[in-house]
Amino acid sequence: MLNANKSKDELQDILKGKEYQIYYDDHRSIILIWWEKAKEWLGEQLAKLFPSIETASGAAAPILITLIIVVIALLGWIMFLLIRIRKRNRMMRVQKPLHSMKEMNWSSQKHLSEADRQEALGEYTLSTRHMFLALLFYFHEKEWLEARIWKTNWDYYDELRKVNQLWADQFYHLAYFFDEATYGEHTVEKEQYIQFRSEANKLLGETDKLLDR
Repeated sequence: MLNANKSKDELQDILKGKEYQIYYDDHRSIILIWWEKAKEWLGEQLAKLFPSIETASGAAAPILITLIIVVIALLGWIMFLLIRIRKRNRMMRVQKPLHSMKEMNWSSQKHLSEADRQEALGEYTLSTRHMFLALLFYFHEKEWLEARIWKTNWDYYDELRKVNQLWADQFYHLAYFFDEATYGEHTVEKEQYIQFRSEANKLLGETDKLLDR
């Protein structure tokens, strides 16, 4: 019992000791120490940039907080973009735009006519599908790519960029919207379809002009 009390007293003496308190305080306030050093450094930089400012150290704290918020927001935005790009690429590499031999047997002009018919009915998701397939089979008919049921839009993009990188990039953008509408359970609104149709027709027009030269 005496030994137990003695050990307890010794432990309390150690905890009250100067060395332990310094160790405890240093580790407890490491973030505070870092914060003070960061403010001091930023205050020095502000003083160098604006010598006339006497309260550079006082202005450092709110500026530092703002910078931290901006950096966190920027990192969050970058992560969002990276996740979105990864999702887009994965969808492009997995999903196949052609579902049946019937679609394979249609010409680009027939897909265009079907896109117009579905648009008139207000079926903009189906219109998007046939408008995209019209573009795909137009490139197939020009022998810039080879349409096959087993191919993904990434395969078509890879083939098309060997012909024209700009067209391939525009096709990639349209293919992503097509995949979202077809596989992403995204209901296409009228305004979205009109924008999609305009970009697809623009790409068709650019290729037509090149062929007419």
